[in-house]
Formats: sequence, C-alpha cells, structure tokens
Amino acid sequence: MKPTPLILSLLALAACDQPAGKPAKPVAPAARPTAATAPLKAQAQSTALVATGPAETIAAQQDDTVQTAAWVVRVDPLTRQGQRTVKLFGLAGGNPAMNGLNSHIAFFRSSADGWTVFRIGDFLDYRVLSESPGRVDLEVTESVLQSETGEIGSRTRRMIVRWASFGDEDGPASITVTPAR
Repeated sequence: MKPTPLILSLLALAACDQPAGKPAKPVAPAARPTAATAPLKAQAQSTALVATGPAETIAAQQDDTVQTAAWVVRVDPLTRQGQRTVKLFGLAGGNPAMNGLNSHIAFFRSSADGWTVFRIGDFLDYRVLSESPGRVDLEVTESVLQSETGEIGSRTRRMIVRWASFGDEDGPASITVTPAR
C-alpha cells in the first residue's frame, strides 16, 4: 500500500514535535471514563433534585421599594469606615450604549431613617482603588461621544470621593468628587 499525501503530512507534523535525535514516546491509549472517574461537572448535570414535599406558590411582590431594589446590579461595601455602614452601589438604567451604571455612595443612618444616598455619576463600570476613613479612590470607565466622528468611545479616569465626619446619626451633609491621577 502506498502512503497517501494526508498520511505523509501527518507523519511530517508528528516529527516536528520531537527534539532532534530523540525518538517519539509511545502514547498510551485513553482510558474510558467511568462513573468514578467522570468529571464532577458531568455528574452534577446528570443528578436532578427530587421533591420531598408540596410546592409553595409565591406571588410577585407589589411593593415599590422592592421594584426599585431590582435595579441594583452592583454593591460594594466600604469596610474601613469605623462603626458606620457605607457602601457603593450601581443601578442599571439610562442608555446602555452610553454608560448605564448609575453609581452612588450610601451611608446607613438607622433602621427607622434608612440611608443617606449621593449620586457619584453614570459610568460603564467603576473599581475601588483604595479606601480610608472618609475617603474612597475610584477608577471609572465611561462612554464618551466623539464629537468629530459621532462615534462612541471610552475613557478611564480616576476620582477621589470624600465626605466630612458624620453628624450625629444623619451621615454626611454632602460629599466631594475630585478628579485625580
């Protein structure tokens, strides 16, 4: 039997993988997976849960606060603010082609009074670079419209978000947002 061009090509490629002067190592045949050696992912997919009691039907919630909360797509607790609970959070909204992560910082006042909330901006994304009492440094990525071409581009910039000490239980009266490098 005469070797075909395909077989010759495969042999040439196989020879390229071997260092010069060293014979190819034999390859052991692949073992067939058994239930004991099958990947965990495959095992998990093949095992469905079995009901052990009656199903409970749950109606949709009609509360406006829950409706608003459903827009939250990101929450980042700030952990270096002493005894105060402070968090950054982002709400989905706006024009998704131009940013869409409406970013805020919130200071917990009390169970009765809720949160004091400040809007920081509308970005594609933000990243916490550092945090210290009364301050968080952010890097934000945002969409920008190129006025010369009409095309949407993006840019990354940095900012310092600061707030004064808390008054009683109210949280800060204001925050500052300062461009940074």
